[in-house]
Amino acid sequence: MPIAHDNNIHFLFEPRSIAVIGASQEPGKIGHAVLANIRAGGYKGEIYPVNPSGGQIENLPVYKSILDVPSEIDVVSIVVPAKFVFDVVKQCADKGVKYGIIITSGFSEIGNAEEEHRITSYANDRGMRIVGPNVFGIYSATANLNATFINGRIPPGRLAMITQSGALGLTMVGQASVENIGLSAVVSVGNKSDVDEADLMGYLITHADTQVILLYIEGIRDGRKFINVLKETTRAKPVIIIKSGRSQRGAIAAASHTGSLAGSDEVFGDIARQCGALRAVSTKDAFYWSKLLADNPLPAGENTVIITNGGGAGVMATDACEKYGISLYNDVEHLRQVFSPVVPTFGSTKNPVDITGQASAGDYTKAFSAALRDDQIHAAIGIYCESALFTAETLQEAVDRNYYQFKNAGKPLVFTLFGGEKTSNYEREARRRSIPVTDDVYETVSSLGAMYAYKHYIDELPENDVAVNMDVPAIDSIIHHVISDGRSFLFAHDAQKVMDIAGIRTPKTLKASSIQTAMKCAREIGYPVAMKIISKDILHKSDAGGIALNLENDNEVIDAYGAIIRNCRAAVPTASIEGVSVSEMVATGIEMIVGARRDNIFGPIVMVGLGGIYVEVMKDITFRSYPLGRREIMKMIKEIHSYPLLLGVRGEKIHDIDAVIDTIVKVGFVILNCAGISDIEINPLVVYGQGDGSKAVDVRIILSKER
Repeated sequence: MPIAHDNNIHFLFEPRSIAVIGASQEPGKIGHAVLANIRAGGYKGEIYPVNPSGGQIENLPVYKSILDVPSEIDVVSIVVPAKFVFDVVKQCADKGVKYGIIITSGFSEIGNAEEEHRITSYANDRGMRIVGPNVFGIYSATANLNATFINGRIPPGRLAMITQSGALGLTMVGQASVENIGLSAVVSVGNKSDVDEADLMGYLITHADTQVILLYIEGIRDGRKFINVLKETTRAKPVIIIKSGRSQRGAIAAASHTGSLAGSDEVFGDIARQCGALRAVSTKDAFYWSKLLADNPLPAGENTVIITNGGGAGVMATDACEKYGISLYNDVEHLRQVFSPVVPTFGSTKNPVDITGQASAGDYTKAFSAALRDDQIHAAIGIYCESALFTAETLQEAVDRNYYQFKNAGKPLVFTLFGGEKTSNYEREARRRSIPVTDDVYETVSSLGAMYAYKHYIDELPENDVAVNMDVPAIDSIIHHVISDGRSFLFAHDAQKVMDIAGIRTPKTLKASSIQTAMKCAREIGYPVAMKIISKDILHKSDAGGIALNLENDNEVIDAYGAIIRNCRAAVPTASIEGVSVSEMVATGIEMIVGARRDNIFGPIVMVGLGGIYVEVMKDITFRSYPLGRREIMKMIKEIHSYPLLLGVRGEKIHDIDAVIDTIVKVGFVILNCAGISDIEINPLVVYGQGDGSKAVDVRIILSKER
């Protein structure tokens, strides 16, 4: 099994010695490229080529076996055919090597998981960690170590990259070089049989040369470990994540490609945001964000201004700011005071500030200087449209000078440049000088939006998880009874007992096994009532015709009882039917869905969204890892599109949001502490006016398969 805590992770990035097993004389072989890159990169530690043929490679003596090397070895790079890897790892582990980087492919990514597990288990049992298999290696600027088969020099810098895909990782390193983005570290994790992103972030979180961390992920294996380390890391420095597998087909492709599970993309995205990570859709966005965050200060406040010489472009930038959550400064009178001296009378001092198409580079600079001097303006967006008076030849004067002045003053400034070939040429050169410019408003604004998202996260103090008191043994007793009855889910009356213990209000419900008992129950509860089938063989009651609502009298109960039994016997002829549940019909309110489940990757998670019969169609839901605090729960409620309904519409009073928060806390606590339960779903949770609480109308509780 993988080692839980690795106190030696610095040896992977800063090894005192490294061996290349499978080193080759032939330039076309990976074993040659890795060794040549180590030598060319200026690594100062001991280098040991290993090949059964012996001789010399790169003017270094070649050892026929790792066991022949007389010295202690921190890291080995393994580049031998898959059938020999276990024997090589066995020798390395027996020798006391700390890390083995298995570049060789042919393991779980093609279904050969058993051999991969055998290799990792043998190594871990002897204190050796495994990176890979199926990787391109590791680069560490701190150690001048390029133990990869990447072609060409990797420029040092402040961005660390961890990639699960070898081919995409190689491409990303190439893109970084084109964009002149220096790298502090690059690690390819491949199949992640042992060392994963969380282990590597454990080193990078305190690595002084790393300012930003970029992850490319196809799947997570140990979600709880990932969450804990990610939360800690994002408090110290920005983490940007690109994750494939957004679509169902993409998730299947990711699993087959790396031998790991992609998991639910919606769950991953919500939890990454909960942990303070920034999720990019493309490598292009990821690099723009990385560059801006690595080279620029975070804004001191929320007020952003747009300065443009094109009205239409300013409107586009305004739309982009709304999309990416950037607050445009809207104090009209203050803006007039700041910009009137530098904006023509036929321009606009409102935000966007329009200096008009007649503006020159000098006018552009005057407007930016005014924004720079004003303490109420914290960030700026420059939109340039090429014109006869403002040509590409003057862009360096307008952009470079203003950018560096803003940067030195601690204010972020980003640009979008619209123009012809000369403008495009300048834009490319400016990016290579680390000036944040693009030719697309949305790309520009998204990078500033990422910066603000990170600022908002670190500005919030960590909050304590909500404390809950609950009789967990009483719930476990109910679960034990259900298991002994041979069921995998709870009947309505059992679920109601769990809700009562958890302190979640439910409609009054009684169990009836005959028409006469059903009528008696309905009279006791009071009309109108609802009836639902009770059967361990029928989980989806409505699909089987096992529900009747708004029953007003005895005759309707009699008819509904017979119809429910007939429908269910027709739908599931072999079903064992115990009777029906009779419940009060609750007053109308906003129908929400609240749930919790034990995710196979991330552990306990909670969910909230718009409820009712269309929940699977609308999919207006959001997730979080549990446990969590009330502030984070409020954030997730605000994320759903239907949140305004809770605030009241068309004269309605605000609904009881605190009751929704309490329900989320309680179902999460049950999932966290009752191992026998895998899923709880309340749909609908009917939410009433503020102070009037809520009621869990339909509760579905499913038991864990592994008990």
